[in-house]
Amino acid sequence: MKGVAVFAVSSKLPVRAVGAKAPRSKTPTLANAPAAALTTARPPDRGLLRYSVAASLAAHRPFVVTFATPKYCTSRVCGPVVDVVDAVRRRLASTGVRFIHVEVYTGNDPAKGYNQWMRQWGLTTEPWVFLVGRDGRVKAEFEGSVSEGELIAAVRRLLV
Repeated sequence: MKGVAVFAVSSKLPVRAVGAKAPRSKTPTLANAPAAALTTARPPDRGLLRYSVAASLAAHRPFVVTFATPKYCTSRVCGPVVDVVDAVRRRLASTGVRFIHVEVYTGNDPAKGYNQWMRQWGLTTEPWVFLVGRDGRVKAEFEGSVSEGELIAAVRRLLV
């Protein structure tokens, strides 16, 4: 018995590619919600919840944004990726680069599906880390795990 399979192959990923403009996502911050509503990280990663993507773009500030859910991650690397982003934030605090964490599920509930920010960025998996320059364009992207050394090197090379 012979089988036939059909695969749709695309030359482009649906995610924001390097060079593309970042969406003006009005991601939530501590200014408009309590930390427990913004993150599933425990303790809450408050340092990553200060800025929104939209405000950072409007201010022409370079930023690193991670889309991840530490509590509900199926790959078990989301929490560590958020920890890496937060560690890099602390190490590069004097550079003026902003660091942002965005949860992936509507109301932090996997049963409700991916939230509007995941859809705006074209994401169907997580975790993702994007570096966005002052010009509002994506400078680098990391899908899955990223080391502190890799992220520091990329931020220094592309955003500072």
